[in-house]
Amino acid sequence: QVQLVESGGGLVQAGGSLRLSCAASGGTFSSYPMGWFRQAPGKERQFVAAIKWSSGASTNYADSVKGRFTISRDNAKKMVYLQMNSLKPEDTAVYYCAADSRGRWPARYDNWGQGTQVTVSS
Repeated sequence: QVQLVESGGGLVQAGGSLRLSCAASGGTFSSYPMGWFRQAPGKERQFVAAIKWSSGASTNYADSVKGRFTISRDNAKKMVYLQMNSLKPEDTAVYYCAADSRGRWPARYDNWGQGTQVTVSS
């Protein structure tokens, strides 16, 4: 079982930046694909970004965040990050970190954090 704790959310003006962090404990972090998802009020949870086992490896992004968001990981620190630039009001959501503890790619996430709120004001 992998425990995930997100941090770094907050209130930011449109055009600003935030960096989300996700700390993992338990299991073999370096073997897990990691992802970020988000859920806005009244909407379904949606995929944001994913990264394979090591930083510099395969990544993929939702079309809505390509060119603005960057996912990265530090396996030594058991951390995954989401750098969010040029934020828009429509990026407002609770952001969740997720792990596939079986190491699958494409990932099928089976561990989730509790989420961190990101609010972008216009």
